[in-house]
Amino acid sequence: MNNADNESVDRRTNTKNPLINCSLTKPLATAITIFSLAITTLSTNPQPTQAADYGAFTDEQRFIAEAWRTVDSVYIDRTFNNQNWFQMRQDAIKKKYNNINEAQAEVEKMLSTLGDRYTRYLPPAKYESMVNAATGNLYGVGVELAQSGDRVIASDVEPNSPASRGGLERNDVFVEVDGVKFDDGKATPDDVAVVVRGPEGSKVGVVVERDGKKIDYILTREPIKITSVRSYMGGDKPGVDGKVGVVRIKNFSGTTADTVKEQLEDLKKKGAKNIVLDLRGNPGGLLPGGVDTASLFLETNKPVVFVADKNGVVDAQSTLKDGIDLESPLVILVDRNTASAAEVMTAALQENKRALVAGEQSFGKGIVQTIRQLEEGKNGGVAVTIARYETPEHHNINKQGITVDVKTNVDCEKTDALACLPKEAFRKI
Repeated sequence: MNNADNESVDRRTNTKNPLINCSLTKPLATAITIFSLAITTLSTNPQPTQAADYGAFTDEQRFIAEAWRTVDSVYIDRTFNNQNWFQMRQDAIKKKYNNINEAQAEVEKMLSTLGDRYTRYLPPAKYESMVNAATGNLYGVGVELAQSGDRVIASDVEPNSPASRGGLERNDVFVEVDGVKFDDGKATPDDVAVVVRGPEGSKVGVVVERDGKKIDYILTREPIKITSVRSYMGGDKPGVDGKVGVVRIKNFSGTTADTVKEQLEDLKKKGAKNIVLDLRGNPGGLLPGGVDTASLFLETNKPVVFVADKNGVVDAQSTLKDGIDLESPLVILVDRNTASAAEVMTAALQENKRALVAGEQSFGKGIVQTIRQLEEGKNGGVAVTIARYETPEHHNINKQGITVDVKTNVDCEKTDALACLPKEAFRKI
C-alpha cells in the first residue's frame, strides 16, 4: 500500500524536522518523516498557563491537554476557525472521563471544530501504521490510494501485486475493508490504508464498487515495493516533430530526481526529442523530491515554491544550478488526483514557461501537515496542518488545483500516456 498524503511523523514531541512534504527522507533518528513537513519545535513541558493544574489531571485529562497543546503549538490558522480555542481546552479538561476511549473521542471532536479535514486525531493503530510505513515494516496488497471527491479510490495497482493478481482495478472505489466501512463520505486514503496494511501473510477482505456493483476480494498481504518511476518510448506522434519519451512518476521521494535523471538520459539515447512527464494519480510525496525533479528542467535561480508557516515566515525555494534538460519540448499530464508535491513540480514548470500542462484540473492540496505522537505513541498521535505553499507566481492552489493549458482525456492506460495527448499539447510555449 502506498499513500503519500503530505504528512510527517515524530516519535518525540521535542523534535525539529527538516522541511519536507510527504514520504521518508532520513533514517529514523529523532524523527520519522512519512508524508510532509515539520518546521517547528514542540516542548514536552506544559505551557505556563497550564503548569499549575497539570499535575492534578487524571490520565485522560492529561492526554487531552497534551493533544490540545500539540495542535496549539503549530497549527497554521491562529484564529482556530474563529473560535475560542483556549476555552475549548478548559471545557474539555473539566470533564470527567471513564476511560481513555472517551478522552480520545473528545480530542477527535475538538479537532473536528477546526474545519480542516487534514488536522485530526490518529488512533494508535493508524499512527503505528504510518510509523511502520516510514520504517519499512510495510505489508499490503499493492494498491495506491487517492481521494476522489468524498470517496477513496485505487489510483493505481502495482503490477504482480496481490491486488493485481486478485483482480482490483484502477478507479475501484473502496467501500469496506475487513468489516470497516468507508462509505460515509468522510474517509481519507490514510483511513483505508491503516486497515489494508497488516502482518505479512495475513488475509484482508476488501469490498470495492465498480460500475455501480460491489465486488468482494480476499487478498493476502505481502511486502510491497512500489516502483515510483518508470519510463518508456512512446514512439512517434502524428503532428509532433521527433520521437516522444515518457517518464511516469507515481510519487516523490528523496531519490526521485536522480532516478528521473537516469531515465531521461536513457530516453535521449533511444532518440527521444520530446518528453512527457506523466503525473496522473501522483498524490505527492517528499517536497524536496518534487523541487529537485522540477530543477532538472529549469535554469539556475528560478523560483520553484514558497512555503509559509504559522508565523508567516516564508521559505523561498529556487533552483541552485542549471538543469540537465533546458530545451526538449516538455508536457506534463495530470488528472484530478495529481496533488501536493506533484502540483508543486507542475506549477514550477508551467509558471516558469518550461512545460505545457495537459489533462484535467489537479487536486488542489496547497497545505502541509506534520504528525506528532501523543504520550510517546501509546495513545496515537495528531496530524496538524502547519504550513501552506504558493506557486512561483504566488498562486494559492489549495482547493483550487492547477488549470491545465490543454484539456484532454486522462483515462488512457498508464503505459500509453501518448494516447491521451493531442498534438496541440506539444506546441511551442
